[in-house]
Amino acid sequence: MGFPDQRFDVNLSILFTELPLLERPAAAAAAGFDAVELWWPWIDSPTPEQAELDALRDALERAGTRLVGLNFYAGRLPGPDRGALSLPGEESDRFRANIDVAAGFAKSVGCTALNALYGNRVEGVDPQIQDSLALENLVLAARAADRVGAVLLIEALNAPESPRYPLVSAPAAIEVVDKVNAATGLDNAKFLMDLYHLSMNGENLPEVIDAHAARTGHVQIADNPGRGAPGTGSLPLERLLDQLAKAGYDGWVGLEYKPGDRPSAEAFGWLPA
Repeated sequence: MGFPDQRFDVNLSILFTELPLLERPAAAAAAGFDAVELWWPWIDSPTPEQAELDALRDALERAGTRLVGLNFYAGRLPGPDRGALSLPGEESDRFRANIDVAAGFAKSVGCTALNALYGNRVEGVDPQIQDSLALENLVLAARAADRVGAVLLIEALNAPESPRYPLVSAPAAIEVVDKVNAATGLDNAKFLMDLYHLSMNGENLPEVIDAHAARTGHVQIADNPGRGAPGTGSLPLERLLDQLAKAGYDGWVGLEYKPGDRPSAEAFGWLPA
């Protein structure tokens, strides 16, 4: 086993960002990848014009790349925001407006994983109010995902970089997964296991894999420290991915790392041809 036995996709919201959005799928294909993932590309618009959606779909199709993961609208990302669904008022409304748009786009390109970032705590707002709102919105998102044959992903981030984000451990994200599944009865809410974020939280990654591999719907990697490519830090990523595979995970592994001071096309030297 090892890296050659994994199914890698490229996150086009952190790699190839030196290129316009519609040129990134072709760049990923030229680098040898036939699968990609994206944060919600239209930061300022949860409901972009159909022409913009069609242009991205056409770019994916021309490149021969499959979209295997897509975030729902999450506010300014990259930036200060970490999701919108638990934020009372305008941002929650924007998330709800985005649900059917994102699910419809996912269906149009065969994407079967939709990630819903929880959102930061808001000063002066009772966390219980935010959590109740979050569950309402996640239930809506899970039902929309189910209608298009997709899973709903719940992601844990890391406390040092996202101090106001409440889901900063695997157990915290799994608790939300359980609540959503209990509320919908669909069992299509899954854990997004980002090994970089979990390592930044100081979690024991082999123990996390043993405990939660069966409920994991998607995996993302970057090395730590630095959030760079595998081999730039100290995480035993090859061994951890082997452990995931032995535990039964056979899904995609998203490359969600920074290319460093070089073009993104040069950031894959760690991966055997």
